[in-house]
Amino acid sequence: MRVEYINPFVESAYNILTEVLNEEVKRGDLYLKNTAMPMLGIAAIVGLAGDVEGRVLFDMSNDTGIKIASAMLTSMDMEAVTEINDMARATLTELANMITGQAVTKLHNLGFKFDLTPPAIFTGDNMTVSDPSFEALIVPMELPMGRIEINVAVRERT
Repeated sequence: MRVEYINPFVESAYNILTEVLNEEVKRGDLYLKNTAMPMLGIAAIVGLAGDVEGRVLFDMSNDTGIKIASAMLTSMDMEAVTEINDMARATLTELANMITGQAVTKLHNLGFKFDLTPPAIFTGDNMTVSDPSFEALIVPMELPMGRIEINVAVRERT
């Protein structure tokens, strides 16, 4: 996996999380994963197609998702959420849209052409993500609200 594909997602996640949540964000150590991986509880998945193909997954615990959605909503003078409901899912979907939109703009500026699928939200216990044809790079982001793992699995279309 080329670093040119990864850095825009890492930079965009850092920028958007810092701006939207108005909190300190620390990036953890990157690591590779190429086997089935358990999810933390709630994940937004965005598919990529074009010059590169694959997906980006924003994974977090339910508690972290609730805290992030609440912080985003209260910053817009809306009511906080206390569970992963439709409003929380819509808010986390918008967060995924913001991060991937900024990353895709950076990638387009580097000459890569591809499209995104709208984010899909998955919630539940004991879920795993598995695709043996992709190696995923995991970028942990530590926030006061908890941890978000950005799981990037992309490759050039052959």
